[in-house]
Amino acid sequence: MKVCFVHSRPIPPSTYGGTERILYWLIKELTLLGVECFLIGHKDSDLSMVGGTLIVQTDADWRKHIPTNIDLLHLFLTPDSSITDQYATVVTIHGNGRPDEVFSQNTLFLSEKHAANHGSTAFVYNGIDFEDYPYAPKKIRDWSNFMFLAKASWKVKNLSHCIKACRSNRKHLHVAGGVSYFPSRFVHNYGMIGQEKKLELLRSIDGLLFPVRWHEPFGVAVIEAMSQGVPVVGSPYGSLPELISEGSGLICENLSQFKEAIKNNHKFDPDFIRDYAETNFSSVVMAKNYLEYYKKALRGEKINQSQPVTKSKNSAEKLLVF
Repeated sequence: MKVCFVHSRPIPPSTYGGTERILYWLIKELTLLGVECFLIGHKDSDLSMVGGTLIVQTDADWRKHIPTNIDLLHLFLTPDSSITDQYATVVTIHGNGRPDEVFSQNTLFLSEKHAANHGSTAFVYNGIDFEDYPYAPKKIRDWSNFMFLAKASWKVKNLSHCIKACRSNRKHLHVAGGVSYFPSRFVHNYGMIGQEKKLELLRSIDGLLFPVRWHEPFGVAVIEAMSQGVPVVGSPYGSLPELISEGSGLICENLSQFKEAIKNNHKFDPDFIRDYAETNFSSVVMAKNYLEYYKKALRGEKINQSQPVTKSKNSAEKLLVF
């Protein structure tokens, strides 16, 4: 099977780049499964370590660069009929759609809730390459150091409530993915970080705080934390109840519960958390699940019975109650 991807940013990314890293791992695992992968992409992309073939996009029209002998296109945007009429196509949507936005019938989402919010039941969980996350859990956890790992300036990620909860409980918060401008001896800023620094921080904390105020499609940071046996304290929105199981973290319905969860020391088994994450959210599992949908598309079957459409009439970034 020959599959072609299209992505405009460098793969792998030099810093965080969640979507880019997921695609890199997907190409790696598909190649190991015997799929020949092509990427129409940025000139700074490098697939030499994963076995795919890079086709540098030299102009604005990526369609001109599609190899003539591919079997399937895997895209991350909704294609027009000029593409779907010519090629077997699978689409993955990583974000939340606009109100009433309509998607291709062969669209996949990132979690069960993400799919349901767009009138679909078809999804593939993101997966990380656990070889890139060697397990080195913190030996002693005293529930005093927490981490925020997301785009800090994005209000739906809810850095403000993380700061409030940690300051009120005199607990330390390590902010990666931006900067907090609330001066406090309990808040430590790291800005945008790369993989090495991220692992260093994850191995030094007691819990990841993820109280998002939107319907999180997936939340790669959740799985990254779990790779180091770190529990996650999150909100009840989007994919989080699917990702945070009993024994791997806590779901809080509101700020009061969130503050209480941070205040009280919780005993989690880091080995259980690591095993849980590796079993359910590895890049190997992700690739195998995508491969089944590729086969379906190549048989001429539609992934969805009808075109998915965004169910919410509000902007995805309208803050949900917490």
